[in-house]
Amino acid sequence: SLVRKAYVYSAKAHRGQVRTNGEPYLTHPLEVSYIVGQLRLDTASVCAGLLHDTVEDTGATLVEIEEQFGPDITFLVRGLTKLEKINFHSAEEAQAENFRKMLIAMSRDLRVILVKLSDRLHNMRTLRFLREEKQKRIAKETLEIYAPLANRLGIHWIKTELEDQCFKYLHGPEYRDLAESIKRTRLEREQYIERVIDALRRELSNNKIEGEVSGRPKHLWSIRQKIKKSGGGLDALFDILAFRVIVDEVAECYEVLGVVHSCWKPVP
Repeated sequence: SLVRKAYVYSAKAHRGQVRTNGEPYLTHPLEVSYIVGQLRLDTASVCAGLLHDTVEDTGATLVEIEEQFGPDITFLVRGLTKLEKINFHSAEEAQAENFRKMLIAMSRDLRVILVKLSDRLHNMRTLRFLREEKQKRIAKETLEIYAPLANRLGIHWIKTELEDQCFKYLHGPEYRDLAESIKRTRLEREQYIERVIDALRRELSNNKIEGEVSGRPKHLWSIRQKIKKSGGGLDALFDILAFRVIVDEVAECYEVLGVVHSCWKPVP
């Protein structure tokens, strides 16, 4: 009922406003709150996702929000409004590491940062509707500040999507070339991943180890960084796939490593 109430409040507050792509502005807070839900945060955070732009962009006030939604949701909305107002006048002042630390210190509640990351993720998904100069500025800030922040917090799926979105806007031709190269070998790569997963499961079972096995191709930005580091091309890379085995005990990790090394010779 509280989420429904926040949705109705946000819809009324943003009525008549449209985004750059012509959609009703309400689509943005709705998508942000959906991402917050994917992060499995609490009801207050989902409501904050719906309300996060009301104080900044409409006639709504924090006093009004507190009356309607109570102190917890108001605290989150206030924190998000403060983050929105941070402006830097020079590259030195906005040095990414200091900014990340300050964001965390300022929030006093990690939920503020998580809703902010959700907000940035949806903005990156709709960045194509902005002019090029603004796209590059937002993508650069996202790559330097928000992607590492998601990484620091261990939210891998947000980190990787942010990095790939930034790659697309900061190095467009390179992004398209790499995406095309990866796409050409997709089927072969997926089949290889399945074969390795099957082999790993079989070997773990033979060694009486219970583990959850998964595999995935590394994301485009990660592959691009590896290519730059190696100085070769895509063909020269042998680690564009990653496999993961999750077990119950730390000791079992070493048993799994032993199994892996008995199947594949480690590269020093």
